[in-house]
Amino acid sequence: MVVKSVRLDKVCGVTSNLPTNTLPEVAFAGKSNVGKSSLINALVNRKSLARTSSQPGKTQTINFYNINGNMFFVDLPGYGYAKVSVKEKEKWGQMIENYLNTSMSLKAVFLLIDIRHEPSKNDVDMYQWILANGFEPIIIATKLDKIKRSQIDKNIKIIKDTLNVVEGTEVIPFSATTKDGKDKILKTIGAIVKQ
Repeated sequence: MVVKSVRLDKVCGVTSNLPTNTLPEVAFAGKSNVGKSSLINALVNRKSLARTSSQPGKTQTINFYNINGNMFFVDLPGYGYAKVSVKEKEKWGQMIENYLNTSMSLKAVFLLIDIRHEPSKNDVDMYQWILANGFEPIIIATKLDKIKRSQIDKNIKIIKDTLNVVEGTEVIPFSATTKDGKDKILKTIGAIVKQ
């Protein structure tokens, strides 16, 4: 899959109605600061289409990026950010759940996990939650450039074991800095949405 054009089409906050897209969607979920915005920027060859921040909890909306006029990348709010009130977290949770339950066009969910750390309880909960919503998430192990090559297989095994992934679940190591894994992710998306 080659990204030729991209634009931010719709931003949905807590009170917004979700769009009824007829084009296929792939969603990106992950805890705050795991690198969702950096991943999207890398996939679409833009430096700052999706706003990145060293401050967790920056994405507080569901952002729909129109790709090539024939599909959407959907950036979900990060979860597990401690400095947000419980009430705010619940609102985001409801917003994500509402999206997963109601989108008629959602084809796949990519769950981003930091390859350096064992998945947190929030990551495990999110994985189980996505499964419960009828999707088998594809795992993207982010921040690949932050570990030694010799650690990759061991760290991926920890991710798979901790999440207790479904047999055959793909885990794609990725670095926004070196772009390692980018082509594999785009190829995977292309196969899912048949583009």
